[in-house]
Amino acid sequence: MAITYFLLGLAICCVWLPPVQFGKRFSMPLWPLPFALAAGAGALAGILALPALAALGLLALLAWLATRPAAGRAQRIVFTTLSGVLALALAMHLVPGFRNPLLVSGAHFSPDSAPFTQYANFDKGAVGLVLLALFCRRCQSWRELGAALRLALPLAMTMALLMLGAATALGYLRGDLKLPAYTATFLAVNLFLTCVAEEAFFRGLLQERLAGALAGVRGGAVLAVLASGLLFGAAHAGGGPILVALASVAGFGYAYAYAATKRIEAPIVAHFVFNAIHFIGFTYPYAV
Repeated sequence: MAITYFLLGLAICCVWLPPVQFGKRFSMPLWPLPFALAAGAGALAGILALPALAALGLLALLAWLATRPAAGRAQRIVFTTLSGVLALALAMHLVPGFRNPLLVSGAHFSPDSAPFTQYANFDKGAVGLVLLALFCRRCQSWRELGAALRLALPLAMTMALLMLGAATALGYLRGDLKLPAYTATFLAVNLFLTCVAEEAFFRGLLQERLAGALAGVRGGAVLAVLASGLLFGAAHAGGGPILVALASVAGFGYAYAYAATKRIEAPIVAHFVFNAIHFIGFTYPYAV
């Protein structure tokens, strides 16, 4: 099982590597190879059945059709919409054929914390990979990455101070500095299978396309930020109204990070740092 997720994580990392050149006219990105190996390993391990493999192949095809340089405007709209619908279905675990392993069930990381369960969701991680590789604007130099980090890190710290402080004042959280044995696993899964996927979808796909569609509208960029944040909050509706409110505000922050940098690394880093502070410094997922 571990090799499947190692290869998926490797594929995500390979998105940032330059393509391999074959002669003067043809080049190929590196990420499809470890992704294909991850899918094969997942099939052998019983994690992915035939419908899952077919859905992942279809998502990659639709995303490629939506973003290839020769695509016309109508083709881009149609294939981008289809990519978004299938990506959402995969991320919500609505597509059959995935047997995502259970990593931890009903864990209490603090004496007064709600029970926590986490799966290694290959479907959601694969969505993040495909959207990241084909739809998202990424840093092209160390200078751009430095600029993204200079915005993302203070933003995440400020959001944590204000939002986690407010949640503590409301009794939703309690301060609890800890470093359980599960920390490294939680952080790795949260980064590769949650933060990358959610930011690639809500910022790289939705917000970027909304901002483009509203480019001629006064305040269009602000509307795209608001819509992206509200939709992010709505996606957390299963956690109740307080979580929806907190997630919406967090979504506004991540959306601002993307709007300010036009690089997906900024919201990914801000999202991950915020979640890490929440997990290590407070009751997780919330106090009871």
